[in-house]
Amino acid sequence: MGTEIVALVVSPVRRMQGRPGEGMTPYDGDEHPASARIRAHRGIVGDRYFGTRFPRAAVTILAAEQIEWLEREIAGDGLFPLANSPFDPALARRNIVTRGLDVDALLHTTFTLDSGHGPIRFRSLTAASPCGWMNDVFAPGAHKALRRRAGIRCEPLDDGEVGVGPVTVDDVEPVPEDQLRRRIW
Repeated sequence: MGTEIVALVVSPVRRMQGRPGEGMTPYDGDEHPASARIRAHRGIVGDRYFGTRFPRAAVTILAAEQIEWLEREIAGDGLFPLANSPFDPALARRNIVTRGLDVDALLHTTFTLDSGHGPIRFRSLTAASPCGWMNDVFAPGAHKALRRRAGIRCEPLDDGEVGVGPVTVDDVEPVPEDQLRRRIW
């Protein structure tokens, strides 16, 4: 099996706000499109982080394998029966969920994704941190377990479109050391 995008999450509203016990903010729209438009230095058109003051974190990418690892780690010994098993990687609310790609290896690199709509370059300067909501969305302990496994945050460097399905990753180059020291705010 090759590398693929298995899900896209594009949400115009912030659904995980406040305390997890209060539940997610409802939204009636489709947050899982088959494709999404990307704008350079702005993010995913229609997403809540599009055009914000943090372009270096405008798009998040996660490997589905990390959520599968989480499920094995938490439920593997059978101590915690899981009502929402198998875990759905899209519940982590990362914009692009992949399979067959070592997403964490792309941290501190510039790389190109092409899902058949043309290549788009991205630059990843920071890891994505899990939030406390992961304990409610997946299972108790998920927040801690996902540290250093929750994907990467990226800035798109080109306009284009990504879609669910096969994807190629090319032109992976390390980000120059002086760019890693820049603050993201």
